[in-house]
Amino acid sequence: MSSLNRIFISADHGLAIVYFLQSDVVPTLLKGGVEVILLTDDGLREQIHRRFGQPGLFIEGLRLSEARRYYEKNAPSAQWWLNFLRRVGGSNRINTEAMDSHIWQVEAEAVGKRRLMMPFMKAVVAMLRRSRVARQKLLQMQLKYSPNLYSDLFDRYQPGLVVASTPGWRMDRYLLRQAFKRGVPTAAVIVGWDNPSSYSIPGARVDWINCWSELQKEELVLGSDWNPERVHIGGIPSYDGYFRKQWVMPREEYFRLHGLDPNRKLLGYACSFITFSPNYQNIEALARLTASDALAEPVQLLIRLHPNHFMDEPLFAGEREQIRQLARDLPHVHVVEPVPLGGELGYYSGEDMPEKTSMMAHSDIFLTVYSTMVVEAAIHDRPIISVCFDAPGGWNQAGKFSLPLSQIGNWPTHLRFRQAQAGLVALTEAELCSALDFYLKNPMAHAKERRLFIQRECTYLDGSAGKRTGEFLLSCLKR
Repeated sequence: MSSLNRIFISADHGLAIVYFLQSDVVPTLLKGGVEVILLTDDGLREQIHRRFGQPGLFIEGLRLSEARRYYEKNAPSAQWWLNFLRRVGGSNRINTEAMDSHIWQVEAEAVGKRRLMMPFMKAVVAMLRRSRVARQKLLQMQLKYSPNLYSDLFDRYQPGLVVASTPGWRMDRYLLRQAFKRGVPTAAVIVGWDNPSSYSIPGARVDWINCWSELQKEELVLGSDWNPERVHIGGIPSYDGYFRKQWVMPREEYFRLHGLDPNRKLLGYACSFITFSPNYQNIEALARLTASDALAEPVQLLIRLHPNHFMDEPLFAGEREQIRQLARDLPHVHVVEPVPLGGELGYYSGEDMPEKTSMMAHSDIFLTVYSTMVVEAAIHDRPIISVCFDAPGGWNQAGKFSLPLSQIGNWPTHLRFRQAQAGLVALTEAELCSALDFYLKNPMAHAKERRLFIQRECTYLDGSAGKRTGEFLLSCLKR
């Protein structure tokens, strides 16, 4: 018998920790009279308990190593292909540009039997894109791989609802599949801006889902066949702290922290999209403009490295070191690095929310490559430039796929940013110089467009998304 006063929450990613624990989601659940059993990286249980522990909140291990071992030992090829088809097989009723790019990447990097299988799998993708019946069959086929990794936890706690930060797009699929087998209701939340258009078909049967906006709801309903009555628009709890301005350091304190010059305008650049393309060509151009005082006003550049710069990937690590060296060599160029949460949750964490928030809040112009941070910077009402210089040869290494940045403007989220006219796009150094000078002279330009952009993307701008999402999850528990 399931207990209507217990909820499992899977937090298998640093962003999920922010979403659930650094917002009002878990406090709303606890206030609603339920106990929350948070499943997360086994090695971080004590650390998370020390920081977030409170009555009614229990921390258990998510057993990611066991889940990965099952994936690698039990029909790994079949599971890999099912996951590939799930990710790129969404309906062509929505913009498929992001999914298409993943197909190109897999095809370019495929070797051996995987390369031989690609033509057949692309034909399957074409069928999935056109047929809801085929997509439902794929969902059913995935359920075959359902290890009983969490039986003791289900037996001990008897949860009335299992919640995950994706509908089975990550290793949370095994927890959700086991919940389905045991007849326990399930729900998912959308943590990332581009998730509904990039990850497609659920990896498990999930009863309800919470998303940011009408735009995401449309992507879920049309792209992945969700019943619209089971899709709830709750906003994005992770951003409540932005709207409340609860993480912002005073400007003077932030400038002292990084040795910044209070008399120079601040350009903030957040690295992005490095899985597909280098960022160094963007950064080098910005650093050169900064050091030469070639702009309308004296500026300084603060570069935020991407979490993927710390992956076990020589290309990404090499760019990280190039950026650090650039900051050592040129005046007025600085680097800030994301702070790791630790364990398998890595550098996507909420450990440095004051740093990240203050960088955006105090940048006179914010630059990136269509990162989710264009939404976050718009919340802080900063002028935004998406810098998309093509790197000659891309990553320039055999077997590594690279995508020119000039070709990503029609990805769903990127296209919405451009159509909203919430910022500018620079494809060349001349365009970048012009865009920077424009915003240096007109800092309030596009403020109205930025406001409308975040209204469409985030829905609730009053810091209430965490409470709304928590109340929605409570309603799922009671249905």
